Amino acid sequence: MDNPVFRTASEPAANATAAARPKGAMPAPREAVGYSQRRSEIEHYFDRTAAQAWARLTSDAPVGRIRATVRAGRDRMRNTLLQWLPADLSGCRLLDAGCGTGALAVEAARRGAEVVAIDLSPTLVELAAQRVPKGLRGSIRFLAGDMLDPALGRFDHVVAMDSLIHYRTADAMRVIVSLADRTSASMLFTFAPSTPLLAVMHAVGRMFPRGDRAPSIVPVSPADLARRIDASRAWQRGRTERIASGFYTTQALELLPSSSHPLWGRAGVGACNGGADAGATVAGPLPNPPPEGEGEEHTKP
Repeated sequence: MDNPVFRTASEPAANATAAARPKGAMPAPREAVGYSQRRSEIEHYFDRTAAQAWARLTSDAPVGRIRATVRAGRDRMRNTLLQWLPADLSGCRLLDAGCGTGALAVEAARRGAEVVAIDLSPTLVELAAQRVPKGLRGSIRFLAGDMLDPALGRFDHVVAMDSLIHYRTADAMRVIVSLADRTSASMLFTFAPSTPLLAVMHAVGRMFPRGDRAPSIVPVSPADLARRIDASRAWQRGRTERIASGFYTTQALELLPSSSHPLWGRAGVGACNGGADAGATVAGPLPNPPPEGEGEEHTKP
């Protein structure tokens, strides 16, 4: 789209009514207080404290050695996620959840996708809209707001690159549950795997003044995450890849609708159809994650 429109999404889906969910889906899990608090912290950091730094990091401008490793890691991760998406996204509706300055959204639109790109930071979303090149095959609708907003509708593909790394495992799973209800073909997301390197990064991060820190990254046990996802009869784990580049370490995971799901084989499940019309053509919900204790939070500088 030559002239992307900057809009503001309504407030989040936490209190959405049952009528807004697909027929037969489980009741929406109650929003954890942690999610709301973390969402506010992330919005404040990326929209005010670090907006200029983030704009520079996601451009071609020179950056310091540490940030250069983060930029390189993010580029590799974005390319990995794009490789997992179809080469031709014509007719597909894709949610870029936590779009930042829009690099992934642009590449998806080049392939013909109808992209909804949303981020908590209005500043970054506006910058993303300004960076969109002309002549894209598809379109991009930029929004500032919560990625769980039910008004966003349904999607064929959902990509959440580094959007969940600041949330506890249980809260991240609640996000995945909510998005799974409205996704038909694939869900791609990243998490921060529990590694010794994250512990070192946490210690280094605490050397910075609190006001200069990014929101803390919460390490996730890959085995625990796999256990929670495997409890679903509707979705199954696909490809996974860990990218480590200096101060950037995240792991990508692909979720695909399971062939054991009762709706498998129907139109709209496992293939693009523009987000699916109203009705029971969405792949189905993941189970409500059990509340469990989480590990120590880690911080990146």
